[in-house]
Amino acid sequence: MPFNFITIIEILGTFSFAVSGAFAAMEKELDPLGVLIISFVTAIGGGTIRDLLLGNTPVTWLTDNTTAWVIAISAVAAVFFGSTLKKFDKLLFLTDAIGLGLFTMIGIQKCLQHGLSTGICIALGTITACFGGVLRDVLLNKVPLIFQKEIYASACIAGGLLFFIMRKWQLAENPDYIAGIITVFVIRLLAVRFNWSLPIFYLRKKP
Repeated sequence: MPFNFITIIEILGTFSFAVSGAFAAMEKELDPLGVLIISFVTAIGGGTIRDLLLGNTPVTWLTDNTTAWVIAISAVAAVFFGSTLKKFDKLLFLTDAIGLGLFTMIGIQKCLQHGLSTGICIALGTITACFGGVLRDVLLNKVPLIFQKEIYASACIAGGLLFFIMRKWQLAENPDYIAGIITVFVIRLLAVRFNWSLPIFYLRKKP
């Protein structure tokens, strides 16, 4: 896969998650510094955990100034243009869903460079995509989506599986990454649109 394509995916993923973090922080009425911090944590949280598990130190964002600039620009743009947007929820959802797909593929690509198995690649791709949002929600005193019944991490797993199926068919490299990204995004979109959820196996308490 061409390096330029990987770079584009990383920049778009960083931008998407940084914006989603910024809008989540703005919903909680944090000050500009708080918005920047939440944007930063959302964008680099999952990748940091992945790099530590892979033994990639210093972690990627410490050696790549592009990441910090993308996050800073994303946060500033969200602060200045966010006030003109009436529906934060839809924008937050769309940027989060796009970032979910982009970061899943980034995580898988990093793992493939280490020659890891399919299952581990999908697991770390899911961690890359989801754990920035986990840290964001914890810092904002919210229950992370990944720990609820919503289709979130499951979308990442589905996208990862499709990626490896296409890879096994020996299709051109770029389409398998693109298909994985689109699959994650579409599943997440449909899950919210039609209220899909994973089954729960515990008894609800009576009011």
